[in-house]
Amino acid sequence: MASDKHGIKDKIAGKLKETEGKVTNDKTREGEGKLQKLKGKVKDEINDLKESIKGNKKEG
Repeated sequence: MASDKHGIKDKIAGKLKETEGKVTNDKTREGEGKLQKLKGKVKDEINDLKESIKGNKKEG
């Protein structure tokens, strides 16, 4: 299985859950989706930070 360093799967799955929750008026499902999307965004930020640190080490 491929690594999900960028959180793409979490962002997509989260958006689907959030939309499902809105359509079915299920606030719990909608909240789960929002949290999962946030998890994907955090993964992106962590990966960007790691890349930035690697770039700084190579320059220094």
